[in-house]
Amino acid sequence: MKKIEGSVTAAKGFLAAGTEAGIKYQNRKDMAMIYSEVPCILAGTFTTNLVKAAPVLWDKKIVKESPYGQAVVINSGIANACTGKEGFAYCEKTAQVASEVLHIPESSVLCASTGVIGMQIPFDKLEAGIRDLSTKLGGGQEKAHDAACAIMTTDTMAKEVALQVEIGGKTVTIGGMCKGSGMIHPNMCTMLAFVTTDVDISKELLQEAVSDSVKDSFNMISVDGDTSTNDTLLVMANGQAGNPKINKKGADYDTFKEALDYVNMTLAKMMAGDGEGATALFEVKVVHADTKEHAAVIAKSVITSSLTKAAIFGHDANWGRILCAMGYSGAQFDPEAVELWFESKAGKILIYKDGVAADYSEEEATKILSEPEVTVIADLKMGEAEATAWGCDLTYDYVKINADYRS
Repeated sequence: MKKIEGSVTAAKGFLAAGTEAGIKYQNRKDMAMIYSEVPCILAGTFTTNLVKAAPVLWDKKIVKESPYGQAVVINSGIANACTGKEGFAYCEKTAQVASEVLHIPESSVLCASTGVIGMQIPFDKLEAGIRDLSTKLGGGQEKAHDAACAIMTTDTMAKEVALQVEIGGKTVTIGGMCKGSGMIHPNMCTMLAFVTTDVDISKELLQEAVSDSVKDSFNMISVDGDTSTNDTLLVMANGQAGNPKINKKGADYDTFKEALDYVNMTLAKMMAGDGEGATALFEVKVVHADTKEHAAVIAKSVITSSLTKAAIFGHDANWGRILCAMGYSGAQFDPEAVELWFESKAGKILIYKDGVAADYSEEEATKILSEPEVTVIADLKMGEAEATAWGCDLTYDYVKINADYRS
């Protein structure tokens, strides 16, 4: 596995673009397009929120029913959620316009939106943006970065990754981009994430790989406990790498799945660390659990604890909040047997053991917790299972950002 520069245009045959359409934001890119020069098989996971945005309903239908996909149109600023029949009609119109300018079937066009819920998209601006994007499509890292910047809302940085692996003697590339900073608490989905690859693989195995991959990546992050109406992960595979087609599980499938896991986990951690107002990536590792499911439940309980997140922001070694969050997770463990550690680039320190506080230095703990990436290790002493979850600290700025998000 080799990490390379780039994202959604890294794989063969993929182009991208970003543009300023003025959907809601002014003087910044707010629309993006991803396009494959040849048809792609599709896989995806979507929000489990009962309230689903129009693009989610559209994309679920395309992924399930269309034989292939070829383009994705994305806008930021307005979510096209809770917009009724008019909002869904805009998805249909998006496909019609993209079909016209790209000369591809309407059924091969996907769409995604992110931003304020309840507002209708000004379709005249969206249509102009689609036409403009079609003229700007190109390969290379700059075009991919333009697209990654265009899908941002309150994100402070573009989130991109790409890597290569060898499958059947051929170089296979996987690249991805995502956005997400607030309203992040996914379940079988992500915020908005797009992964492109030139691997040749069956649709059934691609969907299985994607569905399994999110369990240890996007499903293990949280910023604020809110599951979005628009959460979408789309994966496009165009087969241009020329590898022997992956039709069954085996070494080739395992190699691809490992690479996909790396891409998804990297993007997920970027999202968690870029939570609205965040100053630190907060990682929780639960080790020596009786089952992976219990480990995951405990890890997610800790990263979603507002009190714990606030303590991380304050560089406060308040381990009682961690133990409390573990205790109400619903998973069974022996509090007397647990060990809790803090770890970062500044060092590692034991803070709780045998049911009481360990003999540790508050000064040393504060030093460790002052790093931009902080890890809590919870050793349950029960078995060999483990799980890791990612979140961020809870800061004053999170409240400021979300107090007037619509303005």
